[in-house]
Amino acid sequence: MTHPHHETAHEGLHHGHDAPLHHSLKNGFGAWVKGWLFTTNHKDIGTLYLLLSLLMFFYGGGLALLIRAQLFQPGAQLFDPNFYNELVTVHGLVMIFGVIMPAFVGLANWMLPMMVGAQDMALPRLNNWSFWLLPFAFTLLTFSLFVQGGGPNFGWTMYAPLSSTYGPPSTDYLIVAIHMMGISSILGAINIIATITNMRAPGMGWMQMPLFVWTWFITAFLLIGAMPVLAGVVTMVLFDRHFGTTFFNAAGGGDPVMYQHLFWFFGHPEVYIMILPAFGIVSEILPTFSRKKLFGYHFMVGAVAAIAFLSYIVWGHHMFTAGMAVGTQLYFMYATMIIAVPTGIKVFNWVATMWRGSLSFETPMLFAIAFVILFTIGGFSGLMLAIVPADYQYQDTYFVVAHFHYVLVAGALLSIFAAVYYWLPKWTGHYYNETLGKWHFWLTVIGINVTFFPMHFLGLAGMPRRIADYAIQYTEFNMVCTFGAFLLGFAQLIFLYNVIRTMAHYGDKATHRVWEGAHGLEWTLGSPPAYHSFSTPPSQAVLAHEFHERYVEGG
Repeated sequence: MTHPHHETAHEGLHHGHDAPLHHSLKNGFGAWVKGWLFTTNHKDIGTLYLLLSLLMFFYGGGLALLIRAQLFQPGAQLFDPNFYNELVTVHGLVMIFGVIMPAFVGLANWMLPMMVGAQDMALPRLNNWSFWLLPFAFTLLTFSLFVQGGGPNFGWTMYAPLSSTYGPPSTDYLIVAIHMMGISSILGAINIIATITNMRAPGMGWMQMPLFVWTWFITAFLLIGAMPVLAGVVTMVLFDRHFGTTFFNAAGGGDPVMYQHLFWFFGHPEVYIMILPAFGIVSEILPTFSRKKLFGYHFMVGAVAAIAFLSYIVWGHHMFTAGMAVGTQLYFMYATMIIAVPTGIKVFNWVATMWRGSLSFETPMLFAIAFVILFTIGGFSGLMLAIVPADYQYQDTYFVVAHFHYVLVAGALLSIFAAVYYWLPKWTGHYYNETLGKWHFWLTVIGINVTFFPMHFLGLAGMPRRIADYAIQYTEFNMVCTFGAFLLGFAQLIFLYNVIRTMAHYGDKATHRVWEGAHGLEWTLGSPPAYHSFSTPPSQAVLAHEFHERYVEGG
């Protein structure tokens, strides 16, 4: 595409340096390893985050398939119940801290400096350290499964006293791993805030930042507020286990319910940490393939901020059945339902962006539209869970499992797929295979719905979550869920092949703009961009044009 500032738009193209030697093995294996180990470049570190997330995705997904294989029919089919509980625990932790969060941080590392016209992240060495904490944390978490006494077996929420008084010795490894993950997240968040605050191109005001930048800016504050609470509560568990304290032991005057309050005070902002960047991604993709400006930019920014604020004051809706006073229940019920308002604004604005647009349905657009539809289903079941008397029926059943998988798989994970397909040609300089992308999309969306939709009915019929065996009347729906899970797993092999194929430069060569209708500073750079994105900041004219083309219409 061309526009009035065609020449200045390419000012990032010819600056910077060629990719360093560690991008190829020609200089020797040692130099290659050392280069990736000590790199401080935002693109390299973004790539490392995304590759770690991909590895963890297949690891955590493999655990999920073991869980579903166990539940294919009643009777302890494959594992004893204790090992089943270990699978559930590690699957949850790997998917949250190893897949969703590192993928979003990887996307932030790759895209934020290019979107705000910066050369790199504000704190590049800290960036390197933030990443390299994670492989050790997940090695430790995986190692805990093989410790004498068995792996952590109390679910990803690590409820006391199951974790504090009765947890196996491997619980200590899990606590150290969580501390390492938490430090990584906090350092990454500080870096993102510093980059967005200080490294924006001259002339880029707060209300000229792309939506993806806004969502990550707000998410970073959620991380800084929430992660220390998790660190504190798992440290209290550690002290209960080894230093004679009784924070969560009723026999010593402690209170197990206090653990739930502290955990969910972290846990609810954490849910939004895993979805706000997804909102940003979808807000970038829908205007591109609708050939329209995003509807209601200012309202979208305000809605993200409102969701983030409300996420800190609704944690109690996870605990309606824990003996809460009626007045407190009412407060948490109303506060939770209010979150539907800013979320509804976002869904309305996405639909309004597509309304009467010149739509085309490339793979990123398909994933973005599926996100809007399926995330909305997850939101509706969340509203059902917010209503106290109804929650007494749903609590700790498969209805809850269905709800959060619709939010996190059909929500966060689909947005990550959308982002990878959207930006992969920019990263590699080559287009992915569109046919394989569409196969991956349809098999994934069918797999998600076949796996998780029947769980709503299982939950309404009373099937409890986290059980290795179940009553015979739940058999048929569980068989359907397991079939869907294996279909979903197979679809990801297509994704893996497509990504590797594109990274190996098999696809057609990508232009700098990549998609007709794409606007933003990242699309003024070459494909792939130079090693240092903007050696000189983009001009005011380019900045104003790219922002106006993407956002101004409709507020």
